[in-house]
Amino acid sequence: MPANKDDGGWKKFLWNSEKGELMGRTGSSWFKITLFYVVFYGCLAGVFIGTIQAMLLTLNDFKPTWQDRVAPPGLSHTPKVDKAEVSYSINSYETYMPFTKALREFVSQYDDANQGDQSKFDDCGQEPAEYKLRGDLDDNAGVRKACRFSRKWLGPCSGLEDESFGFKEGKPCIIVKLNRIVNFRPRPPSSNDSIPPEAAPKVQPNVIPLFCTNKREEDAGKIGEIKYYGIGGGFPLQYYPYYGKRLHPQYLQPLVAVQFANLTQNEELRIECKVFGENIDYNEKDRYQGRFDLKITINNV
Repeated sequence: MPANKDDGGWKKFLWNSEKGELMGRTGSSWFKITLFYVVFYGCLAGVFIGTIQAMLLTLNDFKPTWQDRVAPPGLSHTPKVDKAEVSYSINSYETYMPFTKALREFVSQYDDANQGDQSKFDDCGQEPAEYKLRGDLDDNAGVRKACRFSRKWLGPCSGLEDESFGFKEGKPCIIVKLNRIVNFRPRPPSSNDSIPPEAAPKVQPNVIPLFCTNKREEDAGKIGEIKYYGIGGGFPLQYYPYYGKRLHPQYLQPLVAVQFANLTQNEELRIECKVFGENIDYNEKDRYQGRFDLKITINNV
């Protein structure tokens, strides 16, 4: 006779009441298995937690322990645009409104009204000066003051007098900054050997020079005059070093406003901006390490 499907089967495998077995094992066997895995995974968790705690002991709350992978410095600009391309028509406000909005929001944090607290800000001068050292990277001296940087120093690119930041007149501005790196002290170039001849006049003491020019040979002669606004047309040393968010919460990076006063219109132009210094490097794989390039197209039709 064929076996009766109801004589036990999988139900009996799950629980055998005659032998007191669960899935083929007795209660004592399951206890041993459970105990083994509890101990095993408990040991793994203990090793993991111990490793994390040991690593935390090597970290400093104020100074990054590992900076060997940081290739200083990054150079960035506002407005930030997709594919590094600024294209607009001087006859259409809608085409350049996103750029001016981004600029206005960015420079608003540099309003004088935000820097009035004497306990948080210092006047560090409007001329390039030496590093402003504020002690070691620890909490013994407490929170450090920050140097004031007024947006009015950006001249026609400040947005105070011209809310279009030059876009309406076909003379667009961009705002350039060096990215923050804790305790980094950029060093100005000691000679002109590594600087293009056309950029050499921008070299001066206590400032990291910024220089913009055509990226492509065919654009030579189409860029026109480039104006620089800020302190010394570059990044002055008195704003360095940066002590980090915990010790330097009010810190403001120095800015350079770059205005393209006479770009050839109705053509796509490639412009490259670079900073120069002894400890500033460039990398072909990183388009923002010490430099950036930008496509600009101004249409008037």
